[in-house]
Amino acid sequence: MEFKELVKIRQSDRKYEDRSVEKEKLIQCLETARLSPSANNSQPWKFIMIDDPSIRKQIAEYAASMGMNKFVASAPTIAVVVVEKQNILSSVGSVIQNKPYWLIDVGIAVNQFCLQATDLGLGTCIIGWFNEKKIKKLLNVDRGKRIPLIITIGYADGPTREKKRKSLEEVSSWNKY
Repeated sequence: MEFKELVKIRQSDRKYEDRSVEKEKLIQCLETARLSPSANNSQPWKFIMIDDPSIRKQIAEYAASMGMNKFVASAPTIAVVVVEKQNILSSVGSVIQNKPYWLIDVGIAVNQFCLQATDLGLGTCIIGWFNEKKIKKLLNVDRGKRIPLIITIGYADGPTREKKRKSLEEVSSWNKY
């Protein structure tokens, strides 16, 4: 698929077919994320792939609160993204520049993961609203680590929607703000 078309069809899917995702496809998504660029090649991420129904059910419960994210329960696979320790150059650079490079790096890796999934015929949704403390405890993630995002993954059960985006003029300029 051409990249331009891939970007057009990638969307946040919130309904999935009742079928599992082939492990080979999930490994391709992980490999694409692994190859993502990061500040000073720090690669500060780990993806925990959840396909066990009982663990998925618990994560879905921890993601569904205040009426949000009820669809997580329908996803056959969930990727839990854990921030790993940055290397020293990236860590120092983050402080000096007052920029959380780890957060930028994780965002790039997650985006590449989701684009790869789309190219393989899968749907995804990146989620930031969940009970991080409970998920960390469930998955034995060290207290000092963060889980900024989870990703639902499966075969989308619904159409590709038309994107509603700001105009190019609203999101860009040339040579000055």
